[in-house]
Amino acid sequence: MSRAVVAARVLTDNAADTIRGIGLVALSYAVLALGDASAKWAILSTGVAWVLMWRGLFGAGAILAVTAWRTDAGGWRRIAPVRWKMVVLRAALSSFTTAAWYLSWRYMQLADTYALGFTAPLIMTVLAIPMLGEKIRWRRMLSTLLGFGGVLVMLRPGGSLWNPALPLLMAGIVSMAITRIMARQLSRTETAECQAFWLMASHGLAGFCLLALYPPGLAGSFGIWLVLAGLGISSGLAHCVFTVAYGLAPVSALAPYEYTMLIWGGAAGYAVFGEIPSWSTVFGAAIVAAAGLYNLHRERLRRGQT
Repeated sequence: MSRAVVAARVLTDNAADTIRGIGLVALSYAVLALGDASAKWAILSTGVAWVLMWRGLFGAGAILAVTAWRTDAGGWRRIAPVRWKMVVLRAALSSFTTAAWYLSWRYMQLADTYALGFTAPLIMTVLAIPMLGEKIRWRRMLSTLLGFGGVLVMLRPGGSLWNPALPLLMAGIVSMAITRIMARQLSRTETAECQAFWLMASHGLAGFCLLALYPPGLAGSFGIWLVLAGLGISSGLAHCVFTVAYGLAPVSALAPYEYTMLIWGGAAGYAVFGEIPSWSTVFGAAIVAAAGLYNLHRERLRRGQT
């Protein structure tokens, strides 16, 4: 514990911090969604491993540079983890999530993967029982089950979304939900820079390990390097902002803003790749989003009664 730059703090749950957290998480989702479009574009030329590796390296470098510049706040020591096992576990889970997402884009549209990703807040509702000790009453459990029913609408058994990447993507979404909760838990002792740096560094390592399975294609183009640098730097800083948001506001308040990624990602997918989501994807995503928003409503009522 001696390496901690700041003392362990009590997580807040008040209106002012929650509003700040919502604004920051919405901004980070917009940056990450637009970055996903550039990542998919680069993957088509260079491959999954190359993009994952350089996204992580550029992102970790950007975080390290910004952190070292902040000498008044502790400098590079802010990236030293206190609960290093939990930090490494979250970083590894995040690497798996990103790799699963990248691999799924070979078979799916951006909007389709985001729509399936809408299940993350519902999964977080279920995982909050064992991980946060929360009690989920019957109304929220029923709405959560209804939300998972929306996934079946999107998938349409036998439809185009049933492909080899689907099980991997759903496993990645579960992993993503776990990392969202862990971000809140780790905010007690870890700085935002610490969580984001090790997350991006693990992306770089994961990409390097995958090079043998997915060797790079055209990797020397100046345009590709420019995209990779922009992707890594923006992703690294966005993850810092994202982690700050989860330290300010409870998971239940921030989870619904996951849905904004469909707006940004869908628009980017249409502009860059001409992708248009099917009616079943839109309708199913609406069911899942409605269930998530109802869960938020019930959580606010519960907090008001408390």
